[in-house]
Amino acid sequence: MEDRSTASIGDTGRDLWDLLVAYAKQETVDPLRNLGRYVGFGVGGALLLGIGLIELSVAGLRALQTETGSTFTGSWSWAPYGIVLVAVVLVAIGTVSLIGRRGRDDRPSDD
Repeated sequence: MEDRSTASIGDTGRDLWDLLVAYAKQETVDPLRNLGRYVGFGVGGALLLGIGLIELSVAGLRALQTETGSTFTGSWSWAPYGIVLVAVVLVAIGTVSLIGRRGRDDRPSDD
């Protein structure tokens, strides 16, 4: 093992450079990689939830149109569309309110 007092300035400089490069990778590349994974799962989940909401909306619309008999015929033929639209808007409002509440709950307190 080499005595530190006899190490050359070049060796010390190389060691310092290697340390700085390793630290920069640890503090920048790794967090960005983790953030990318987090964002990827978030976008994928949002996409799947959006597709599911569309599917459920169409299913609800078709159920209202076919299973209610003559209730929504004639001048009331627009009602199933309105009902489904209101339901989708309520789900969207509920989702946005949950997102906002979650953000406020995660903040550290000023205590």
